[in-house]
Amino acid sequence: MKLWQTVLAYGRMIKFSHTLFALPFAGISFLLAYLQSPLETKDLFRLAILSSVCMFSARSAAMGFNRYVDAEMDGQNPRTEDREIPTGQISRIAALLFISVSGFVFVFASYLVNHLAFLLSFPALALLFIYSLTKRFTLLCHLILGLAIGLAPLGAWIAVTETLSLIPILFSLALIFHIAAFDILYALQDVDFDVDMGLHSIPSKLGERNARYLAFFMHFISFLFFYFAGEAAMLGLGYFFVLALVLGLIAYEHKLSWNMGKSVLPPQFFQINSWVSLVLFIGIIIDKWSELVLKLSEGISLH
Repeated sequence: MKLWQTVLAYGRMIKFSHTLFALPFAGISFLLAYLQSPLETKDLFRLAILSSVCMFSARSAAMGFNRYVDAEMDGQNPRTEDREIPTGQISRIAALLFISVSGFVFVFASYLVNHLAFLLSFPALALLFIYSLTKRFTLLCHLILGLAIGLAPLGAWIAVTETLSLIPILFSLALIFHIAAFDILYALQDVDFDVDMGLHSIPSKLGERNARYLAFFMHFISFLFFYFAGEAAMLGLGYFFVLALVLGLIAYEHKLSWNMGKSVLPPQFFQINSWVSLVLFIGIIIDKWSELVLKLSEGISLH
């Protein structure tokens, strides 16, 4: 029972459930790269598993580091005072060990993917760590978080093709602005605490109303990049139909945030992001279904 409680504590620390919902963004790029590459079916599943390991381990290392460096501040914030490190459920030494192991797994899994992924794993991990410190000196912290997470589509594309392309760059740019907008709305919960502690965030520096306008603008930019990414990938009506649904989900996210003001956001707010990524992934599956089945069947018949 104690072991299970420890596992749950680590899962809460890194928000494991959020990681699961972040996977479709990488899956979108992975699928499109596979359809455009000469990758054989037998290598597809190996790369899919390794890419998933990379994403889980990188995010685990990043979240662990974030909780480690913010532990003292978290203990002073009423919203976060019950987190695992401030309450002693996870010791600082144990958290450091967890971060180190997760970082090593990420780099090693990247090495098994391909040479370019391995070389880029080091700056990627550094960026993931740096984000946790940015709130101490710049209100651009939201965009830096977006950049850190938004590299997922680009990483998935590199895993399959070991090259760069306009399509994953556009999807990554869309995700960067989407995450930044979400994080600005998320930061409204802590605006008073951030002001008292001298921390930098767009809500604490520019005010609540301006922060909401900026978040809306960033979501608009994100929507444009998702649209242009679909055009670059020559996606059809299935994708653009679900993109319209995504626009509705984002509007609902802003409505929820507006209604809550600076109060703690409800679970529905966080679930919307999950639906955004999943809906887009399903849209691409629908749009590329016949092409995907044909390529998989050809690969299987050859073996």
